[in-house]
Amino acid sequence: MISAPILDTRFRLTETVALDLAKSYGTPLYVVDEKHFRERIRTYLTAFRAAYDRSEISFASKANSTLALVKIAYEEGCTIDVASEGELRIALAAGVPGNKCHLHGNNKQVEELQFALDNSIGHIVADSFDEIELLDGILSNEQRASTKIVLRLAPGVDPVTHAKISTGQADTKFGFNIADGSAERAAQRCLELGFNLYGFHCHVGSQLLDPEAQRSGGELIAKFAVDMKDKHGYIAQYLNVGGGLGVAYTSGDQPMGMHEYCRLVVQAVNTALEGTGIDPILGQEPGRSLTAESGVTLYRVGVIKTVPSKALGQRTYVAVDGGLSDNPRPALYGSKYTVERVAPETQSSDELKNMTVSGKHCETDKLFDETPLPADLKVGDLIQVLCTGAYNSSMASNYNRYPRPATALLRLDGSHSLIQRRDSWDEMLAREILPEDLA
Repeated sequence: MISAPILDTRFRLTETVALDLAKSYGTPLYVVDEKHFRERIRTYLTAFRAAYDRSEISFASKANSTLALVKIAYEEGCTIDVASEGELRIALAAGVPGNKCHLHGNNKQVEELQFALDNSIGHIVADSFDEIELLDGILSNEQRASTKIVLRLAPGVDPVTHAKISTGQADTKFGFNIADGSAERAAQRCLELGFNLYGFHCHVGSQLLDPEAQRSGGELIAKFAVDMKDKHGYIAQYLNVGGGLGVAYTSGDQPMGMHEYCRLVVQAVNTALEGTGIDPILGQEPGRSLTAESGVTLYRVGVIKTVPSKALGQRTYVAVDGGLSDNPRPALYGSKYTVERVAPETQSSDELKNMTVSGKHCETDKLFDETPLPADLKVGDLIQVLCTGAYNSSMASNYNRYPRPATALLRLDGSHSLIQRRDSWDEMLAREILPEDLA
């Protein structure tokens, strides 16, 4: 049996609750525990404030932009990081004021910038010279003075993570490169145009189990802020070191604790700023580390079959009623998860057998390859996949025309609420238009 992490902070469902949820809402089903989510935010906030009192946590809504979770994050003291007009609209619909949101994006369009400005966006994270010129053309005189502009920097840090979620290296589509002088030229241009240049931002990547990249990124943007003061007299009011702290998808993942992580990042920033007179608000944008471990996905087991395998001799496939349309991360990133059976005690088994959990889509669709599951697993059993509170619901699709799953929230009083219903067939057809000559 695979050993558990030293401190397993992941939420998991009890048998009774899982069976009740499956009966109430069907499967596949995303489930998020409200208490766990709130406590993760509080722990992170406490850790960051203990390390740096002028700190701010912004919930990266791309991790899970369900209205209820965005509202909970705001209630717990987070501002909201949005990466599109759609995510901003979600935050506004959840009751978050526009001035408590930060707009990101590497290719913002005029319409979404204007929408953000019309809703008094908290700040805009400018990502390119084209965007700076675009803002120059649409900012009114009043907005030019009041709208906070933050420059996203590429610090040249190459983190230890999957290449597709690494964003801080020099060769990236995001931000202004520090090493080649682009970042300095961008800062100068903002000052020339009379923008309210608020500060600087970097994000080096996601699912970081080694804090060195984040520490280094914080150090580099702090040093850049010092350079801008020395060369141009500009004093940054705000520095954001991004998010990225990893979570325990499997027992092999050992993310650093939030307190130690925040201490190391803040220490790097403070060392670079010491004696400079620069005393900024320091921001972080965690998403995954706040919500991933608070969620699970429930599936029901369908077909079980054993087939010949050149690599293994035999492979047992366990097909579930979902797949890559509700969790594309294994296909995109080779992501691993912890999978457990949920079943009455009479079905429990101490004997484990490696099985490949597959989806029902027209692809190989191996969700979880060679995963230890009870040897007596049978058709109709429920399995729960831990740590799916981030980047599952938000990345779900209708591939093969499967409805996206519902999301249920376990409430503080022990009840549960539906916070996102399953797609209906009418909704899936609503966008379709059949020309008259084909009708």
